[in-house]
Amino acid sequence: MRILGLSAFYHDSAAALVEGGRIVAAAQEERFTRRKHDSDYPANAIACCLEQGGIALDDVDRVAFYDKPFLKFERLLETYVALAPRGFRSFRMAVPIWIKEKLFQKGLLRRKLQALAAEVDWEAKLLFAEHHQSHAASAFYPSPFRDAVVLTMDGVGEWATTSVAIGRGNDLEMTREIHFPHSLGLLYSAFTYYTGFKVNSGEYKVMGLAPYGEPKYAQAILDHLIDLKPDGTFRLNLDCFDYCTGLTMTNAKFDALFGGPPREPHEPLTQRHMDLAASAQAVIEEAVLRLTRSLRMETGIPNLCLAGGVALNCVANGKVLRDGRFDDIWIQPAAGDAGGALGAALTASHRLFGEPRPSVFSDRGGAGAHPRTRETEREDGHVSFAPPTAGTTDAMRGALLGPDFGLDEIRATLDAAGARYETLADSVLIDTVAEALAAGEAVGWFQGRMEFGPRALGNRSILGDARSPTMQKTLNLKVKHRESFRPFAPSVLREDVADWFELDRDSPYMLLTADVRTERRKPPAEAQDALFGIDRLNVPRSDVPAVTHVDYSARVQTVHRETNPRYHALLEAFKARTGCPVIVNTSFNVRGEAIVCSPADAFRCFMGTALDCLAIGNCFLRKAEQDMSLKREYAESFEPD
Repeated sequence: MRILGLSAFYHDSAAALVEGGRIVAAAQEERFTRRKHDSDYPANAIACCLEQGGIALDDVDRVAFYDKPFLKFERLLETYVALAPRGFRSFRMAVPIWIKEKLFQKGLLRRKLQALAAEVDWEAKLLFAEHHQSHAASAFYPSPFRDAVVLTMDGVGEWATTSVAIGRGNDLEMTREIHFPHSLGLLYSAFTYYTGFKVNSGEYKVMGLAPYGEPKYAQAILDHLIDLKPDGTFRLNLDCFDYCTGLTMTNAKFDALFGGPPREPHEPLTQRHMDLAASAQAVIEEAVLRLTRSLRMETGIPNLCLAGGVALNCVANGKVLRDGRFDDIWIQPAAGDAGGALGAALTASHRLFGEPRPSVFSDRGGAGAHPRTRETEREDGHVSFAPPTAGTTDAMRGALLGPDFGLDEIRATLDAAGARYETLADSVLIDTVAEALAAGEAVGWFQGRMEFGPRALGNRSILGDARSPTMQKTLNLKVKHRESFRPFAPSVLREDVADWFELDRDSPYMLLTADVRTERRKPPAEAQDALFGIDRLNVPRSDVPAVTHVDYSARVQTVHRETNPRYHALLEAFKARTGCPVIVNTSFNVRGEAIVCSPADAFRCFMGTALDCLAIGNCFLRKAEQDMSLKREYAESFEPD
């Protein structure tokens, strides 16, 4: 069976293709339209998936949509009726849009598909999954686990905001839910809004800002905003929020509780805002830990899968891992709504049509056993358990599921743009880029298939030397054109990760934080130790200061030869020159821009920023050799995120 999964019409539209239970392709619409979080019908993403699969639309057996619009509309109406007459202005704005664009999505989807494959009976081929079912499926089915607890946490789907499912083999049963308006995702988004960032986009900024502050308001949040039970279930105090009926996330009661109105985006960040971010982060972490602890105790299942937007909170994920209640956890790299397209397709493939899951788990992967281990027997008869071959233990294929571009196409694009470049053999390219990184240059790195999900994982990346004490500031201000406090992630060879970070396991999707090892840290001088807030930013804290946050944490990406041999070879070459297997990896874009997709996107970003070099396929470009008339102001082309 060929199943095309779709998510659309809210934010982060995407498409995914599953064939015979195997993930063939997945892509987000924003990458093609260059509109970040694009919510439109994903025509370009669909075309990409079909091209990667080598099929036409009429070769697709089913199309699965990631949620049920009528249930969402039911929630909208019931919420307004329950709270009337409050919120009439919001109701008056929302309902016409729903009736015109969202309520009758089955007909809209049918017409869109019919335009490309007129002979197909799309009425019979369209399927609809529930929102949290799609999220849960996206996490469980590609995971390395035969059996797992699946926890989904987000803003809201149809009604569910937090849900639990039990996955066993091909079966995935939803067992319990917490319903709107009570939502961890919306609680965190309220603080995103209150600290002056954009909801559904700036939550990761709150997470990055949190280590600069102290959780001084955490108890106030627990006392006045959320009734958090010992098992992690919760209810919000709706008197302090405005998202049910208003046009903002918070209201005057929220303002009074935290000492003033929301920060305007243009206003400076103060220590108060950092403390608010730290407090919101602390409460979310506590809620997630209570949920996961109770689930382990209740189910006895040793494996945990995570999905939904809250699962992108890598700091909370790292704490769940270190808490040790679960033997192992696996997080869907496209944990937000884009991943729902994949989950809908996988639900149809495995649960509806019974197609087998790819055998990525070991023979010991049943309930009660650790699925990520394999037995080895020494000559003395001793049996030990070691991790399976790195990078081969899930079905996401490194999340490298988008389009790729051949050398001829890359060269034609560069020639048309007036670029000056040289074409290098593989080994020469690797050596040249490693040398540039070791010399402190910022490199655009465009290789192979584009990543699926919000993280650049070594194919659409900007790279730098993690040892440089100035690289973090340079990349933020001169390349990415974004806030100076934002941390960067390290890419590290999987085989070396435990030598540099307090982590000895796969983390290929940049979804876990871990501390830099103590022996790699640099103790701050006494005067520096007294600094607060953003003043702590430029204090070198380790042998890899560009990727060490102010609390000594790092959002680690392990790089595996099996899933990304070229990127792995680059890190090996950098290590051979410097003795360090760690480099900075951030997404290839500027503030407010979607990650680059095509060679043309990459060259525009290269010429519009302070990048020194660009490696695109086997073509290598130096900024100093380019025609400077091609340079243009780039960052202002995009709305701040």
